[in-house]
Amino acid sequence: MILQGGFNYYGIPLGVISLESFFPKPEGHIKYAASFDFPVLYKTVKGATVDRLIRERDPALLEPFIEAARELEREGVRAITGSCGFLALHQREIADAVRVPVFMSSLIQVPLVSRMLGSGAKVGVVVANSNALSIDHLRGAGIADEPLAIAGMQEQPQFADVILHGRHNDLDMDVFADELCTVVERMLAANPNVGALVLECTDLSHFAPALHQRFGLPVFDLTSLTRMVAGAVQRTRA
Repeated sequence: MILQGGFNYYGIPLGVISLESFFPKPEGHIKYAASFDFPVLYKTVKGATVDRLIRERDPALLEPFIEAARELEREGVRAITGSCGFLALHQREIADAVRVPVFMSSLIQVPLVSRMLGSGAKVGVVVANSNALSIDHLRGAGIADEPLAIAGMQEQPQFADVILHGRHNDLDMDVFADELCTVVERMLAANPNVGALVLECTDLSHFAPALHQRFGLPVFDLTSLTRMVAGAVQRTRA
């Protein structure tokens, strides 16, 4: 048997383009490597902060993101994702730059989830900052006319201080859970026909099981999507 060479690493299904941040990444986060039962290779883009991507939409970040994707591909990963759902803005450009599958945001699940639901149901999308979410992000994820209910975390004090603005790096996880549940409760009260939740923000993935148990809805996030893609690009079971 001949083994084909050409890569630096082998057996790594997923590469992650990572923003530079130093707040905690608990279990379930895309940057908590032990969230997965397969190896993951990370590439941090220096200077790519949450604020530069979400609030500023700094166009200067695109080229470093593309180079990070190319480097991960050269190293040997089978598919590439990102550490922030607002990377949906660059989904097409990054996918065009490499030859492996690219899914830069949990938001690309929205059309699929919408098709799973009845015609009267909405997809509830929880995002880091709903004020910063634009039609460009939605189009980048392939979202068109799907019925959505969108709720943002930007008004929640701890989330804004730590995640969005980086004023300090410690998280009270009980406060975090309360803030997230408050946002979801308000969204569901205003939109009782929400049939499933999609978490755009990777910092919310830790709470996906608790959200499912509390609200009784299917919960989709980047971590669950990553597991699905890994199973497709490095498939071992029929």
